[in-house]
Amino acid sequence: MEIERKFLVDAVPDDVHDHPSSALEQGYVAVDADGTEVRIRRKDGGSTLAVKSSGGLARVEEELPIDDATFERLWPLTQGRRIEKVRHVIRTSDPRVVIELDVYRGDLEGLVVAEVEFAGEDEAHAFTPPPWFGADVTDDGRYKNQRLAVDGRPA
Repeated sequence: MEIERKFLVDAVPDDVHDHPSSALEQGYVAVDADGTEVRIRRKDGGSTLAVKSSGGLARVEEELPIDDATFERLWPLTQGRRIEKVRHVIRTSDPRVVIELDVYRGDLEGLVVAEVEFAGEDEAHAFTPPPWFGADVTDDGRYKNQRLAVDGRPA
């Protein structure tokens, strides 16, 4: 189960480059009308296949490692449903709170979002975002990565 909140970010923090980061390529093999998705991702020399249920704050997620050859065979199936971004992992003073700051590239250049995963829904609802976070878009389907990959950046 993945429990996550997502926020828009207007300005990247000045110290963002002090935190570990990775370039990600991801594409969607399938996206169902109900929001269920099958995604492949390449990051730091490794590849994964993930299946996620529909949902907002909480949803089922299963992620499996795949080899590079499998990624390359599946990648053409994602044509027209891809995103690329740099993910910065920002640790906070609370060891339970890790911010994943995604700075999008390519067609989504200029879009920056922060995601925070939680152990439970109570923690997610109790979370007070730092001042540099913008609007909470957790329940705004336009900001799900699958929708960004298919529809582009919301107006």
